[in-house]
Amino acid sequence: MTAYLILHGWQNHRPKDHWQHWLSDHLTDLGHQVTYPQLPNPDDPELEVWLEELPRHLATLDATSERVVVAHSLSAVLWLHAVARGLPGLDTMDRVLLVAPPSGTVLARHPEVAEFAPPPLEFTLPGPTRLVAGDDDPYCEEGADTLYGRPLALPTDILPGAAHLDLDAGYGPWPAVLGWCLDPTAEIIARPA
Repeated sequence: MTAYLILHGWQNHRPKDHWQHWLSDHLTDLGHQVTYPQLPNPDDPELEVWLEELPRHLATLDATSERVVVAHSLSAVLWLHAVARGLPGLDTMDRVLLVAPPSGTVLARHPEVAEFAPPPLEFTLPGPTRLVAGDDDPYCEEGADTLYGRPLALPTDILPGAAHLDLDAGYGPWPAVLGWCLDPTAEIIARPA
């Protein structure tokens, strides 16, 4: 058994059709421990509140299992803030997948999430971390590899035509992310057309 924490992004009320809900259901059906919380006030989130929530959810993961975090969009940036601040529990995670982190310039255009603009990337991630993003993500116009992958020396998968890897981009079922959850050496590719 593996213990998973799945973290959603801005304005995400965990809709049943989203790939994260699909992933949670599949991992649970396979007998894994899955925590997929609704973070407070997803339409107008507060960075400090989400940062308070994160260690609490990490602490629910079975300490005798492999522990994996899958963070999408705003929660990917939340993870970077948590690392920059040295929050407890991050270094106990066995691996992390950051999916489609938005850029600071895009976040700054939206008062509801402007405070989530990424911190300076002057830290070392506490464990194996992988980045996956679309090559045409409207929430990261500068490119995720440029903004995050290279500065943090992350293994990065850039998926053509995947946009923000959300429901608007057609990301309901996404077998490749399930494959990575089960096997960290699995290739992360775009969903089938």
